[in-house]
Amino acid sequence: MYAHYPEKRYRNTLEFLKKHISSDERILDLGVPNPFSEIMIQEGYTVLNTGGEDLDFELDHIRKTDATVVTAFEILEHLVAPFNVLRDIPSDKILASIPLRLWFASAYRSKTDPWDRHYHEFEDWQFDWLLEKAGWEIKDRMQWAHPVGKVGIRPLLRRFTPRYYLIYAERPQSVNSTSR
Repeated sequence: MYAHYPEKRYRNTLEFLKKHISSDERILDLGVPNPFSEIMIQEGYTVLNTGGEDLDFELDHIRKTDATVVTAFEILEHLVAPFNVLRDIPSDKILASIPLRLWFASAYRSKTDPWDRHYHEFEDWQFDWLLEKAGWEIKDRMQWAHPVGKVGIRPLLRRFTPRYYLIYAERPQSVNSTSR
């Protein structure tokens, strides 16, 4: 599936995860098993993945989880209705990352794989708002640029324009106890 790993993204994500989540917590990682879920397991985390179901329609795996943390790395932009997923997570903690909308590039769309398309390209404030409307309180966030090894105007802009946005959020106790 991956010809090479996005080393900077994985390194930043792992450092952020370790900063906020203890390795004794159970994690539900949205999406099928992937290289980063394998890295989390190698780092001592207990990780379960969803089974590849269409999370716009099938939320049972999420609703029934006993995980204390949900991770959603580079997946929410693929959903038509990420609000439904975020609202229905019963866990108290979430780490989620998205690729940010770039003013100089259109939304990503694979022509060969219908699952590999971005329905949403968020700006940071839009993602914050989505999380807040779904009942989450953002505790920490970070952004970083992702240079590519190509020549041109857009590759030059990618050297300093933030591409990735990562948040850590918690569900306030009042929301968690009244919504369940």
